[in-house]
Amino acid sequence: MTTKKLLAFFLFILSFNFYFSQEVVIKDDKVLLDGKQILKAEKINVFQYSFFTMKDDDEILMWKYMDNETPKYMEDDYFILKFLTEKVTVETTDISKIANFMNSRKGMEKLIKWLLKERVINNEGELNPERVAIFKEKYDENITERTVR
Repeated sequence: MTTKKLLAFFLFILSFNFYFSQEVVIKDDKVLLDGKQILKAEKINVFQYSFFTMKDDDEILMWKYMDNETPKYMEDDYFILKFLTEKVTVETTDISKIANFMNSRKGMEKLIKWLLKERVINNEGELNPERVAIFKEKYDENITERTVR
């Protein structure tokens, strides 16, 4: 009897994860969430992306990879997320959240999934100002202010 309950509980948890997993795809400069376009994406170059709203085409997010002027030394690399409409900047060295060195588009898909998980962006592609502030508090390392130039 106990193993049946344990198995049922395991299957419930597994189905819960499948239910809440969302598919994010960037294709033809469109950010698709479960097949529905929520944002527009523009690849500036391999190291910079911009994201725009569907409603009024405002740029709401800019992602930029910084090699800290040391291209051969990767230990000091970081990325910048600028939430433009909220005037909030997040700088972090935690590249693992979005790392995909063979394909920058896949990295941006991971970024959008991360922002959805943190509820910074909702399913309609809109920023949540309260969650942007919490995201900054959690992940910002304030690298520019700490770096002596």
